[in-house]
Amino acid sequence: MFALEFPPINEVIRWKDVFSSFNKVGIIACLAALIGVTVFLIAGRKDPMVAPKGVRNVAETGVEFIENQIVMQTIGEDGLGWTPFLLTLFVFIYLCNLPGIIPILQFPATARMALPLFMSVIVWLIYNGVGFKHHGLGYLKSSLFPPGVPKAMYLLVTPIEFISTFIVRPFSLAIRLFANMLAGHMLLVTFALLSNAMLFAETKQYMLKPMTILPVFMLVFLTTFEVLVGFLQAFIFTILTGVYIGQAKHPAH
Repeated sequence: MFALEFPPINEVIRWKDVFSSFNKVGIIACLAALIGVTVFLIAGRKDPMVAPKGVRNVAETGVEFIENQIVMQTIGEDGLGWTPFLLTLFVFIYLCNLPGIIPILQFPATARMALPLFMSVIVWLIYNGVGFKHHGLGYLKSSLFPPGVPKAMYLLVTPIEFISTFIVRPFSLAIRLFANMLAGHMLLVTFALLSNAMLFAETKQYMLKPMTILPVFMLVFLTTFEVLVGFLQAFIFTILTGVYIGQAKHPAH
């Protein structure tokens, strides 16, 4: 008989703790941080007068990408000081996303809500801190009372702006990353199980065996696609962070 039995969801997204309150997700996050730090420490030791190659070339490409495609596009030239933070954020998220396609690990750490939410809260604290630092209480005024809006409309606009800027943003930032990475992981699990079930099915329907190529093809395609999704989600999280910092630093007048 051909039967596809999906494992309990708890087995797909959770693992036994290595020790108290620390499991594979924690290991992946620590490895991501360690790898990112190691790459840039090695790159920083190279002679700056020598043409970049190897690890240093990767590091410099990453810095230029963050500066040109995120900082300059969202904050402006006076935001170049935020490059290290945004680069760290991007590299860490991407390295946490990639294990979703790596054998044995096979899970993106960002597919657990705790990590995206923690990073989103940090971003929330930072961009609000930037707003108050540069504009004092005027930051609240510019956020809650956008210029050019008829005064009567503030009764409607102000509550919406408050909820959007100070409550919804961190959750939307976290949920976007979490939901996309979890959905990708679940799709990979589904097609892996389907491929396995069809390949080893005890059935007299011999035509079923060649059809295994279909879920296998989808599994390979989705695995490749997840590399792009991991990059895209890291980019979206980082560029939105840049947008929020830029809006706090340069509110509309």
